[in-house]
Parts: sequence; structure tokens; C-alpha cells
Amino acid sequence: MKHLLAPLALITALALPASAVAAPDCYADYKAKQDNPLRLHYGVMQLQGACKRNPAKAEVSARLAQSGWTLLNVMSVFGPEGLNERRANAGSFFLRF
Repeated sequence: MKHLLAPLALITALALPASAVAAPDCYADYKAKQDNPLRLHYGVMQLQGACKRNPAKAEVSARLAQSGWTLLNVMSVFGPEGLNERRANAGSFFLRF
């Protein structure tokens, strides 16, 4: 039994640092709406999950819904290099949610 535990402990020790490394910063820009009265906004959100468009849609939609907004579209998913060019257009919705 001791012979099995040593390799398992080594594998676990090697796997932990890889999983503990933070994913690179990932962001999505999106369009959202509220009804009654109709309000629209464009925003930028930092993603916590996968840095891919389909998982981003689910994450952005859920986070917006908490504040009464409905996701219309995720425009793109990008890294930190795309933040500055989107900051002015997003206005108060830049990294708000």
C-alpha cells in the first residue's frame, strides 16, 4: 500500500501548482437591454470562466441578469490588449459587472 501512496502523492503535488496558476485575463464586450422603459448598453466584463465565446455568453448573461439586464450579444472575447480601445465606448459599463 505504501508503494501506491508515494506515486499518488507525487502526482497530486505536481498537479496542484498547474491548477493553481491563474488563467490569463480574459474579457468580453457585449450588448444588453432592459425593458420598460427600453434601455440599451454596451459594456466590457472580465470573465471568470473559459475564455471562449460560448461559455462567455452563459457567464455574461447570468451576471447581467442579476441586475435586471438581458444579454443581446457577446461581441467578442479578448485579452488585456483590447481593453483600452473599448474603455471609452463602454463608459460606465466598463468592467461594471
